[in-house]
Amino acid sequence: MKIAQVTPLYEAVPPRLYGGTERVVAHLTDALVELGHDVSLFASADAETKARLIPVRDQAIRLDPAPLKSDLAAHLSLLSEVRRRAAEFDVIHFHTDMIHFPFFDRSAAMTVTTLHGRLDLKDLAGVYQRWPQFPLVSISDDQRRPLPFANWAATVQHGMAAALYDFSPRSQGYLAFLGRISPEKRPDRAIAIAIGTGRRLKIAAKVDAADRVYFEDQIAPLLDHPLIEFVGEIGDAQKSAFLGGAEALLFPIDWPEPFGLVMIEAMACGTPVIAYACGSVPEVIEDGRTGFIVHDDAQAIAAVGRLASLDRPAVRRRFEERFSATAMATRYIDLYRQLAATKEAKLGIAAE
Repeated sequence: MKIAQVTPLYEAVPPRLYGGTERVVAHLTDALVELGHDVSLFASADAETKARLIPVRDQAIRLDPAPLKSDLAAHLSLLSEVRRRAAEFDVIHFHTDMIHFPFFDRSAAMTVTTLHGRLDLKDLAGVYQRWPQFPLVSISDDQRRPLPFANWAATVQHGMAAALYDFSPRSQGYLAFLGRISPEKRPDRAIAIAIGTGRRLKIAAKVDAADRVYFEDQIAPLLDHPLIEFVGEIGDAQKSAFLGGAEALLFPIDWPEPFGLVMIEAMACGTPVIAYACGSVPEVIEDGRTGFIVHDDAQAIAAVGRLASLDRPAVRRRFEERFSATAMATRYIDLYRQLAATKEAKLGIAAE
């Protein structure tokens, strides 16, 4: 198939540091190429991909040193280029939320749109009611709850390239927190759990400008504890050592997480996950097999004491079976073909 992948322009593909959507697009695109498909990636020029790169900006927005820039202008240029070349593809796969809807409303049947974020925001329902013709993909079943009426075509869980992550058969005895410092990610809970168990905690996290006050007021004072080490933001090259050395990844979220990429990154290293039962967590973590699902700090502290009962090679095997990039790409190919068959059937009926 001739497939276009259309990514947001905020991060490079894959991201140099923190970044979820663009990382998934990178792994999906390469896996589709490896499976023999003709894939074009619309992205910034600093992308690294096995596909044909169609650059639409000189570099990703976040690390662009230019003091003044317009993300809206960049994405409008992106969509214009995709629309200009649309006839070259069998399917156009958007990862850009809903911004492309007005530009492709007459050709929605040849598109797939994966929604990567939370959907319980004001104004979103009106958009999906206004443009119901776009086939949508959720990244967990829980993500769909705010928009049960939307045109859901499938749920396709994320996957990562297995070769990127080194399996670690044993830990170095610390707990890990990886992601972003924000109130909904609850790094304060992670710190409390570590202190409650007497375990070291390493925090590798990005601090966005929007969360700077929260970090300085609520989290920074907690980092003085001798068990807590703040590493800062890390990239793919450091993740295997960071996650693989952990006894467990702590995922103490307090929001409807649509997926939680870091959970499967930890699993890829053989590291189990202790996660709060929010959002997608029960769909990703198999309780007692790849980690433990908990409801409060006391349960999380108790779960740390049960980590020895989990088999790290089995955790890695479950990642390979459920969350490899190849598994993700295969599910998307099945969806592309299903939608193409539906489109052809409708065209045949209309021609009769």
